[in-house]
Amino acid sequence: MPNRAICLAGGGPAAGFHIGVLKGLAAGAGDRHITFDSENDVWALSCIGAWVGIAYNQAPQGREIEELTRFFFDVFRNDKSFQSFPANTVFSADWAGNAEAMLDFMLDPANYRNAFLPREIMKSFVHTVSALRRMSVPSWRRRTRGGRGTYELDFGGFSEGDFNRWTLNHVLAVHPVTRFLTAMIYKSNMDGLARLYYEDSSFLKQLDFDAVRARKPFIYYNAWNLTRQMLVLFANRDKQVHSTTSGHGYEIDGYRPVNAASLCACSALPYVLQTVALDGDIYCEGALIDTVNFSNLLIDHPHLDEIWVSRIVDANQVLPPRNVYDSLANLCELFCATVGEDDVELFKYELQFGKHKDAWSKVKLVEIPVESTINFEWSHSNLQHGIECGERAAKRAVDAYLEQKDTRQIIRPEETKEQKQERLHNRRELARKRVMSAGRAGSSRP
Repeated sequence: MPNRAICLAGGGPAAGFHIGVLKGLAAGAGDRHITFDSENDVWALSCIGAWVGIAYNQAPQGREIEELTRFFFDVFRNDKSFQSFPANTVFSADWAGNAEAMLDFMLDPANYRNAFLPREIMKSFVHTVSALRRMSVPSWRRRTRGGRGTYELDFGGFSEGDFNRWTLNHVLAVHPVTRFLTAMIYKSNMDGLARLYYEDSSFLKQLDFDAVRARKPFIYYNAWNLTRQMLVLFANRDKQVHSTTSGHGYEIDGYRPVNAASLCACSALPYVLQTVALDGDIYCEGALIDTVNFSNLLIDHPHLDEIWVSRIVDANQVLPPRNVYDSLANLCELFCATVGEDDVELFKYELQFGKHKDAWSKVKLVEIPVESTINFEWSHSNLQHGIECGERAAKRAVDAYLEQKDTRQIIRPEETKEQKQERLHNRRELARKRVMSAGRAGSSRP
């Protein structure tokens, strides 16, 4: 049996796809039975892929998929609840920590020094009087909205954008109270909307890291050390790092033991989740630097014959936002998609044309196709949809593997021209319907 690696990348609410991929690869028998459970196999993980890998490998043997699905079912929210409360069940606000940070801000005298700025207040007063004079003789103008002509008052060229900027710069920015409150919100010692890691968290105690350390395959994930500016690897057992400096020019430190703190650190996406402190250093998500540890995967594991990659997120999944929730999802997932795609392409180039191409010529890389209809909602229906899509994608990848493994080094399911056109058409139609449902079709707003 070949020595295999499974690479599970990040993608947050698209986690169901990873579950379906693992379920689909393990289905069947004989040559179609693809697993990663032997002592020579490797799990290279990042972000939500690390949670999938850890939850899978801490489960009793034979019940991995069942326990993995149950774990994430509790993370995702039921559909009715999600409609009016669009959040998962584990990204919670740090009420005590936020209160302490704001109290520290209020008790620091330095934060009051520039709250009251008389000169700026006078400048804003003069600007406002000048603007009112220009607006004193309004006129009517015709404006087209949604194909229909309407008449609106034109206040001397003082447009909607001008009004919004005036409110920001000449009302809020000069008012001592709003200045202080805005500074407190943005400059208090808080670096994320939510907090995931708590030492005594009952949620994290569901993960048995002793069981993970006892499993046969080598399991590892990454996190970025912001303090020391290096990528740190965390693994289920000791292993020497053969290269401490990657081809990208940054240092790699590892392997350190897996635990709840490092798992949360590898998912700490800045702004969304708070960073995590480990041994006095501050960590955030490692997928920002290396999608699934491609830099050291083959250098530290030269015995591998096959690498199976589940990239989970694709730029085609990003749709026009209907609301702030969609916009935040787009912000996170668009870079995740493009960085992940670039990393895979660079890794394929290294396999075929890099300085180790002769030593790695026997390695097969199998790409599991990304399903573009998975959205970024933490809902049970999206979790189940992702699982179903992952199973189908795994079957396509296995079929391509069986067909091409003796002839190609880079293996991925082929897509006909007709299939590509149909996929793009369906995606564009879904984007159009989303715009229509948001009531923005025909609007003059950008």
